[in-house]
Amino acid sequence: MDRSVILEAYAMIGGATPLEGDCGARCGRACCEPDEEGNGAIRLFPGEAAILGDRTWARIECDPESPASRTLRCGGHCEREARPLGCRIFPLTPFYQRNGAIGVRLDARARPICPLARSGIAGLSRAFVDAVARAMERVSREAEGAAYLREWQAEEERYRGFRL
Repeated sequence: MDRSVILEAYAMIGGATPLEGDCGARCGRACCEPDEEGNGAIRLFPGEAAILGDRTWARIECDPESPASRTLRCGGHCEREARPLGCRIFPLTPFYQRNGAIGVRLDARARPICPLARSGIAGLSRAFVDAVARAMERVSREAEGAAYLREWQAEEERYRGFRL
C-alpha cells in the first residue's frame, strides 16, 4: 500500500487518544507493557515498515504466520510520534459491518490489557473513536488495505467470545 495512505491515517488520528490526555498515565501504559520475554509486538499495516524504518527502540520482523506481513517488536517504550498505526488505534479495532462499511469497535484483545475496555466504546473520547473510524475508512479504500483489514478482523474475531 502506498505510504501516503498510512501517513493520511496518522494525520487523521493526529493527537486524538482514547481519553482526553494521556490515558497511559492512568494505567501505567498497560498496553505497552512487554510480555514475559520482555517484548511487545504489533502487526504493521501494509507499507508501514518502510515508514518506520530502523528505530533504536524497536525492530521490524517478518510475521511467521504471514511472511509478507511485518511486526514491530519493542521493549515497551517508543517515540510516541513514530508509533505504529495499530498502537494509535488501540483499544479499538476495525471491522466490516454487514452492509460492507468499515466500522470500529472495542478490540476483544483489549479486555485483559486495557482498563478502558470495562467501560466499552462509550467510555472513550468521541473525537478518538471518530478519528480512528475515518482513518480505517481511508485504509479500506485501497485494495491492499481492505484485504489487510479483513485479515485483522479475522484475527481479532478469534478472541471474541473468550472470557479471561
